[in-house]
Amino acid sequence: MAKNKTYRKHLPGSSDLVTTYEEVRAGFVALALEKNRRATPFVEQARSLKSAASQVETPADLLNIESIQPALLTASGVSDKAINYLLPKDKIEAIQGLIAKYLEPAGLAFVEELVFRFLLTRGDTLGGSMRNIGGIMGERKLTRATLANLALAKIPYQWLHSDSKEWIIGKEDDADIELYLAALSWSYKGRDRTMVYNRTVPFVGKNIDLCLLDCKLQELKIAFTIPTRYVALGELKGGIDPAGADEHWKTARTSLTRIRKAFSDKGLSPYIFFVGAAIENSMAEEIWHQLEDGTLSNAANLTNADQVASLCGWLCSL
Repeated sequence: MAKNKTYRKHLPGSSDLVTTYEEVRAGFVALALEKNRRATPFVEQARSLKSAASQVETPADLLNIESIQPALLTASGVSDKAINYLLPKDKIEAIQGLIAKYLEPAGLAFVEELVFRFLLTRGDTLGGSMRNIGGIMGERKLTRATLANLALAKIPYQWLHSDSKEWIIGKEDDADIELYLAALSWSYKGRDRTMVYNRTVPFVGKNIDLCLLDCKLQELKIAFTIPTRYVALGELKGGIDPAGADEHWKTARTSLTRIRKAFSDKGLSPYIFFVGAAIENSMAEEIWHQLEDGTLSNAANLTNADQVASLCGWLCSL
């Protein structure tokens, strides 16, 4: 494939890749808001638990309220995953342990103690789901920018729902589909393109953040096994914390090197790109050097909307 310096449309120099203090601050705020959004169901569950538990006079009486038994298990420290492996007698034993060790010693404040224990376990659950939230939010940004480029060009598309696994025809009123989109497919000027997130490429042997393939959606399963069908592959690092920037880049660089080698061994050279949220000076200089010598085909700072829009426009044009 012929390579050109398309990245210069949005990157005059390496310094333009660096994440500014304002962008870091905005990124942390966005993560906090997302965490609060995800915590809302747990807070509402805690309120309902408090209301139900307030109906009894003693902690032992909680065992008589059938509707809150799953919540009592959660307050006991049992995760949703672990619940599936417990026998009924094990569940009762766990709840009895909660009552004896924590609720009864709390006296009249046993309801508050119960709610606290419930939220403590739910907080761990939330923390686990937040570990890759930067990457998820990054995918949403790329998705929305790609959809915007397709909409401007009036290019019809279909998208794969992450839960139902069904392909859905895109509509003008497509608000929030980025929350559920796992893949995107379109045709333009005789070219069929399907973009997929987080898939393991068989001949690379590792999960790749984003792959753009030359295929119709119906051909996707087979296309994944054919090296010549890959148009572009990219790594996305959505973490905003500057302290982890270098480590994210090292991981991405290793992955991109592995991708290049896997295709080079087959005599192929698809487009390779990188998108990151936390990019420090030395990292930006290295990325710029790789862009200039052709090691990377394109790159963008995830916190810069113009750069993301330009890179996604490039992907749509390939």
